[in-house]
Amino acid sequence: MEVPVAFPEDVLTSDEHVVLHLHPHWKALIGPVFVTVLAVAAVGASFLLPEGWLVGQLAIVVAAILLAGWLALWPFLVWRTTHYLFTNERVLLQKGVLNRDRRDIPLSRVNDHSMTQRFFERLLGAGTLTIESAGERGQSVLTDIPQIEQVQTKLYELVEADRDKHSLGDDELREALKDANGPKPAV
Repeated sequence: MEVPVAFPEDVLTSDEHVVLHLHPHWKALIGPVFVTVLAVAAVGASFLLPEGWLVGQLAIVVAAILLAGWLALWPFLVWRTTHYLFTNERVLLQKGVLNRDRRDIPLSRVNDHSMTQRFFERLLGAGTLTIESAGERGQSVLTDIPQIEQVQTKLYELVEADRDKHSLGDDELREALKDANGPKPAV
């Protein structure tokens, strides 16, 4: 069962639809899972201490809970509340557990995008996507993107479709130029 932390639909315009909705790659959860297993093992091992070690058992249990919350639960919440949303109009980047940061990059402002993968990321199909856009903020770096190659291809398709949608064909261009110049005076 999935935890209900969906991206709010009310941030989308009326004719906008979601093409891709991603969270960072699951590899970001390897550390938190490892910490959780160690915490559970430490709590289990604390019950193997001799009977006179109640304070020691309690200290181990409290330390395990605190470390699991800090090194396992918090990274999980960060992963779960990080959204990479690709729509037919823009790329939305949102992150934050208690506070929220959101960046919208209109597809018409995307100048360039590139991907990088380290060896381990290639094995897992993850990578980093860098989107360069016109404006003050320049580059946006999206880390741990799952299926990075397909995502980059889909972004290219979205940008091209947006440019095609907003560009004029030859007939439309002639009509626009004709309207801009106004009617020809009769001689």
